[in-house]
Amino acid sequence: MSLTFKKPKKTCNDRNCPFHGELPIRGRILDGYVVSAKMDKTVIVKRDYLHYVPKFMRYERRHSRIPSHNPPCIDAKEGDRVIIAECRPISKTVSFVVVEKLEEK
Repeated sequence: MSLTFKKPKKTCNDRNCPFHGELPIRGRILDGYVVSAKMDKTVIVKRDYLHYVPKFMRYERRHSRIPSHNPPCIDAKEGDRVIIAECRPISKTVSFVVVEKLEEK
């Protein structure tokens, strides 16, 4: 892996883990907050950003909710700030994986 993320202290035997499995990371790297961790090994990450509206020469607030794979070695909970990275599609909706936990709730 050419990108440098902090390797988690725990280990896991998940095939879809970028550190202990065979999941390559490519494309976009984003950060956000975990708003839902109710699914098995999947979290919803909310990402807030600004979008420029040329007509009014102002910015508007927007957000997106991105389903991401949550490997057992990282184990992000609701309220955690995380970094997610794009990967190959893991399921119908999941194309991102949590690679680092920045701060815990």
